[in-house]
Amino acid sequence: MTDQTEPEILKHTDFSKLGLDPSVVEAVKTAGYSQPTEIQEHAIPPALAGKDVLGIAQTGTGKTASFVLPMISTLNKGRAKARMPRSLVVAPTRELASQVAQNFETYAANSNLKMSLLIGGVSFADQLAKIDRGVDVLIATPGRLLDHFERGRLLLSGVGILVIDEADRMLDMGFIPDIERIFSLIPPPRQTLFFSATMPSEIERVINQNLSNPVRVEVTRRATVSADIVQLFLTIKPTRRDQAFKEKRALLRRKLAEFDNEISNAIIFCNRKSDVEILRKSMRAHRIGCSALHGDLDQSVRTRVLDDFRKGDIRFLIASDVAARGLDVSNVSHVINFDVPPHSEDYVHRIGRTGRAGRTGKAITICLPADERHMEAIEKLIGHKIDREADEGETKTGSGQKNRQRTANSVQQKDVAASQKEPRKPRGAKARSSREKGSMRWKTMLSEWAITYRNS
Repeated sequence: MTDQTEPEILKHTDFSKLGLDPSVVEAVKTAGYSQPTEIQEHAIPPALAGKDVLGIAQTGTGKTASFVLPMISTLNKGRAKARMPRSLVVAPTRELASQVAQNFETYAANSNLKMSLLIGGVSFADQLAKIDRGVDVLIATPGRLLDHFERGRLLLSGVGILVIDEADRMLDMGFIPDIERIFSLIPPPRQTLFFSATMPSEIERVINQNLSNPVRVEVTRRATVSADIVQLFLTIKPTRRDQAFKEKRALLRRKLAEFDNEISNAIIFCNRKSDVEILRKSMRAHRIGCSALHGDLDQSVRTRVLDDFRKGDIRFLIASDVAARGLDVSNVSHVINFDVPPHSEDYVHRIGRTGRAGRTGKAITICLPADERHMEAIEKLIGHKIDREADEGETKTGSGQKNRQRTANSVQQKDVAASQKEPRKPRGAKARSSREKGSMRWKTMLSEWAITYRNS
């Protein structure tokens, strides 16, 4: 594979100058957009020309529209056949696939294109019914797509445009073998639009094997974060190792109270699904309204939670990394990493949920001493130091002193109580005393009988 240099495009252009179908341009204007983002400006023309495109862009850059818009324009010419989709978009998570589907519904409002969404947690029968009627655009997660194919209800030989979105996330989730199989099921000639926020070596291998002379569009250097995001490492030293999780929760509650006036909404990320639930229950126990989002929830629940968060009905969303990609909410004011992500790239994806569309945002990461190497790796990846603030609140100076004072008071109370008790008798003394009293009663009775007998 060799990269081509993208032809220079006039800056400050509008969508009508990119070669899109007029119906698509009209839909874009109706949605409230007038000028393309950088990734859209550079990726749409080669995509319309039928070339393979390799797009490298971070989240929040308008990447989804950079492949949705040219696909709609191209697919407006032609008609779908039963069980043979004309195009395929593969996304790593249900949330991201649903977001892509929403984009298609918005921008294809003036066309007659048919779209189907294949994701887990939804009835097979409903999905099969749409496939049988024929679809122009098929949007799917890898697992559900291959499930339909293996059941013999889906043919991929008619796919002319293949989109792989968030390829590096596919790698993190172990989907690369599935992606390579999907490539093998779609014979050339095909057009491939391949998008990734980062470019690990394994992703480069897949690109070299499956893309043909792609136009490379890279709108930002690797692993950069928006300048509109204020970042902070909040360090905490637990009083005891087994109290770390509890003290982090207390610290989180204090910070939420401290920034209450400036937080409109926030996403709180945990590394493990189990911790998401524990933190949710803890916050609710302290009367802090919140909801959870992780992979073990039913799709209907996840969809409802996301919708409520977008509408503002949920202020605090506690999530695992399943929501780090594909959560399209433009006005998130804060991102809080309750846990430091073990992979530096995940840090970039997480905090990319705030500071979008020209708005300022704040990203706070709660760090333990054991997280130091991960903190340094993050700073190395993004190319600059992050401000650090040591927690000196109740976790260290308050709770520790209170615990020590409680212990001292308890000891003192026990000492006073002990001093007021009568000396304890040796073990068995009470039993001996009872036996002795019984023996004396028998002796008295025998003496009285003897006297009575003599006198008689």
